[in-house]
Amino acid sequence: MNRTRRHLLLGASALALAPHAHAQNAAGSTVRLVVPFPPGGLLDGVGRLIAPVLGSGLSQTVVVDNKPGSGGNIGTDIVAKAAPDGLTWLLGSPGLAISPSLYPKLPYKPEDLQPVALLGGQPNVLLVPSDSPARKVADLIDMLQKAPGKYQYASNGNGTSLHLSAELLKFKTRSFVLHVPYRGSAPAMTALLSGEVNFMFDNLSPALPQIQAGKVRALAVTSTTRSPALPDVPTMQEAGIAGYDVNAWFGILVPRGTPAAVVQRLEAECAKAMRDPALVAALRQRGIEPQFRGSTDFSAHLTRERAQWKTTVDYARIVID
Repeated sequence: MNRTRRHLLLGASALALAPHAHAQNAAGSTVRLVVPFPPGGLLDGVGRLIAPVLGSGLSQTVVVDNKPGSGGNIGTDIVAKAAPDGLTWLLGSPGLAISPSLYPKLPYKPEDLQPVALLGGQPNVLLVPSDSPARKVADLIDMLQKAPGKYQYASNGNGTSLHLSAELLKFKTRSFVLHVPYRGSAPAMTALLSGEVNFMFDNLSPALPQIQAGKVRALAVTSTTRSPALPDVPTMQEAGIAGYDVNAWFGILVPRGTPAAVVQRLEAECAKAMRDPALVAALRQRGIEPQFRGSTDFSAHLTRERAQWKTTVDYARIVID
């Protein structure tokens, strides 16, 4: 396909998504929302909530397409290499900011993706068993610093935001504690409940039932503001860990080169979706706080996140082939 014909076709897609043009692509084409993690997880649940709302606003069908593997890199690579026609979106998460430092050979370049809108997120939460002597973050840090290497923490796998949340804590407190990775959050939580490990970070949503049942103790949330779901639990910064700011965020990205009109229309629909009362209520019910940030702000957010995680990964000397 020559350059002129390709530009004409991309321009047609832009018009299809532009205002006053019925927001439809030719022949009623379907939009694919790639979720780079398996069905049933936090990000998959978010995708299945937002897909119909965005689809309704664009008068198109938006289908969730799970493409898990390699810490989210397989699905991300699919979108990065997709045609920039507005028909393939990525539901991105913190892995986008972590992977460039963690994987020496990414199959895609971060600049291959165009951020459209950040839509919200939820904090991770620092957990200890209910019988732990640590009643607050300072207690846990004191334990770790007094006995380097004695204690262990669980995560849902190498290179995840839960793993890196603990490594960031180690970096900021200059503590040494052993990492025990598990195949998912559920077995990591089981290890915490059984006393195999001493603490872990978990996403707020799956951790809430165990917290509410009194089986684990929440010491702090990782965001800069307290979570409405745990109003009595301090933030890490309130607990004395300066500059600690981690969120399990999610946002929409498209292949770089997608026409500006397409990006702008999708950005506008994302802003509208985050004002939809039913969607907002459904997200908050899962402990997720809706938050719209447009393309420019989302890009700046990714830049800051990449810098933070590069510092953490370099300090911990983590490399994944």
